[in-house]
Amino acid sequence: MTEPAVIDADSHLHEPRTMWRDYIDPGLRELALVIEDDELGYSWLSWRGRRLYLAEVQSPGRAAEIGEDRQRLERGEVARHRYDEMLPPEYTDPIARSDKLGQWGIDGSIVFPNFGLLWEQMLADDPIALCANMGAANRWMADVARSGRGRLFPVAHLTLRDRNWVISQLRQLAAAGIKLAMVAPAPVDSKALSHRDLDPVWAAFCEYDVAPVFHVANFPPPLHPAWYQGDPEPVDKLMSSLFLWVAPAAAIASMIIQGTLERFPALRIGVIELTAQWVPYFLLTLDGASDFYAARHGRPLVPLRLRPSEYFLQHVRVGCLAYEDPAQLVGLAGEGVFMFGSDWPHAEGIADPLGDYQRMAGNLGGSARRALFGGNARWLLNN
Repeated sequence: MTEPAVIDADSHLHEPRTMWRDYIDPGLRELALVIEDDELGYSWLSWRGRRLYLAEVQSPGRAAEIGEDRQRLERGEVARHRYDEMLPPEYTDPIARSDKLGQWGIDGSIVFPNFGLLWEQMLADDPIALCANMGAANRWMADVARSGRGRLFPVAHLTLRDRNWVISQLRQLAAAGIKLAMVAPAPVDSKALSHRDLDPVWAAFCEYDVAPVFHVANFPPPLHPAWYQGDPEPVDKLMSSLFLWVAPAAAIASMIIQGTLERFPALRIGVIELTAQWVPYFLLTLDGASDFYAARHGRPLVPLRLRPSEYFLQHVRVGCLAYEDPAQLVGLAGEGVFMFGSDWPHAEGIADPLGDYQRMAGNLGGSARRALFGGNARWLLNN
């Protein structure tokens, strides 16, 4: 299968308990993340003896069960279930996941890590540990690609803070056939993603044919810290969920108006699980604000060959959640932007990825339907 017809652009595979220890550089094994159980039977993503976050097994549409278990933990009650007993094979085994896709009528799936969404910022003060655990996850994803029978398209995990490291990782990803890498839509050590110091990194993404992807994860939040105060949730704060779109919109706007996409015409960018409703208004504002700035100053901020919105349309593909009325968004922004994504098996995802999405997607036919359900994802993968 060289050209899957239907591709789910947003799914997740659970990392095995000892994956980081198993795949990390042997000399750095003491820095590896691990999933361990506490005295009450709850499983935790842990690092160097510190519990970072509950290792929860989610099911689509069943968020209340997570809340019940968290309340039990707060009351000091024994866990209702053991982590390993709750994990179906298709949650963690690439062969079982590949088989499951066939049952759903899906030809291929972009596969993000599960716990990899939680810990990046928690390890930010230890760049050696940060890179070592990302490298371990990327080696595991290379094995996932080899085991997935051509149906799974794994997503690597990169930080842009170490230029030599990230370029080396991109070289290894290319050798493993991995086409996507999750990066934070956030400044890198106080430098915008459009900063010229990052040009060698974007050049490497192009050279090794890997697309950076912005996804929900634990990266520096885009709003002032005061806006998040009063929320004890360490990763998925309510204000973060309300403004999921702000970080990717700011990152992409900067890369457009500062000329990054002008300088790197081969760069492909994915935005997944960060909502899609913002895109039509963003395109309108991107051009309008740029035109007004140029008129008021007598020249643009940076000379560009194309309209700012054209860079977005040429370089960016956006995952669209089922509830966002995909047909309406396609009508507003065009058929070349959005991608079908189920977010399976997360609680906010859909249980029957293709069937449920089709029922909610609205009236789409012909080329627009083919683009939404596979064509735009294939473009992002350069497949």
